[in-house]
Amino acid sequence: MEAKRAKESLVINTDQVMINDLNNYNTLFGGVLMKKLDNNATISARRHARVKECVTASTDSIDFLHPIHQTDSVCVESFVSYTGNKSMEIFCKVIAEDMITGHRRMAATAFLTFVALDENKKAVKVPAVIPETNEEKFLYQSGEERAKTRRIRREHSSQLTEIIELEKPWEEGADKNVEISKLG
Repeated sequence: MEAKRAKESLVINTDQVMINDLNNYNTLFGGVLMKKLDNNATISARRHARVKECVTASTDSIDFLHPIHQTDSVCVESFVSYTGNKSMEIFCKVIAEDMITGHRRMAATAFLTFVALDENKKAVKVPAVIPETNEEKFLYQSGEERAKTRRIRREHSSQLTEIIELEKPWEEGADKNVEISKLG
């Protein structure tokens, strides 16, 4: 399987901020931005792996750096920054541009991990990535460390799911130490 250049998976999507995308602070809802990130990253992953289906394995981090306002456009850029055997790390950056002044600022960065699937919904091997720009090289060189962190976090999540309570605290037989407050 031949390695691919990072820029081959580059996806750029620019949108305006609509009033129904705003929270009570008149800034873009974080969840609206998260959806934009996941959509962009999915296309980057599919473009890199050249498969019909890629699934989000994890949203590793989203750092909200500056608020995005209604007067801004929001540009999401994504590309494959690092690969494992069957997983792809997608780096996303969000650039907000004030449409009146033209001032641009980095509004957010994010890392998501995707797995490519075959027609039987089984994970498949993905091509390695070739970084070329300084940005791509920096992300690639630090990618192995982020992959180790993901493995540790996944192990922790696995352990946590073994002890998480599934009973409803208000039902018979639930842990009696849970206090239920009543509105009155």
